[in-house]
Amino acid sequence: MTGEELIARAEAAAARAYAPYSNYLVGATVLLKDGSSFDGVNVENAAYPLGICAEKTAIAKAASEGVRPGEIDAIGITASPCGGCRQWLHEWKIERVYFRREDGSIAEYAPASALLPDAWDLP
Repeated sequence: MTGEELIARAEAAAARAYAPYSNYLVGATVLLKDGSSFDGVNVENAAYPLGICAEKTAIAKAASEGVRPGEIDAIGITASPCGGCRQWLHEWKIERVYFRREDGSIAEYAPASALLPDAWDLP
């Protein structure tokens, strides 16, 4: 799946986001090395810090099916990931990250750690 295809799928998923406070719908799709994929959306909460980002939802869905760090080939996201999600992408060792920029172009980073200099790595 290309970066454009991943983002198109993430855009379709974004329509299912739960964002009644911001109305900012975000979708993400992770592509596993075996070709399977999982979609995620942002889910807001009235207590704002308790919401969850689309990237985390997609990764958590994959994790709940037994996927582990290093098994995700790529992720497509409808927006630039926040700092917390950049740490998640790094920790999950995602090889390629694609997201839609504000101008409509597609950003590509490989590997995910390129998005977060000096990321945390615990032994």
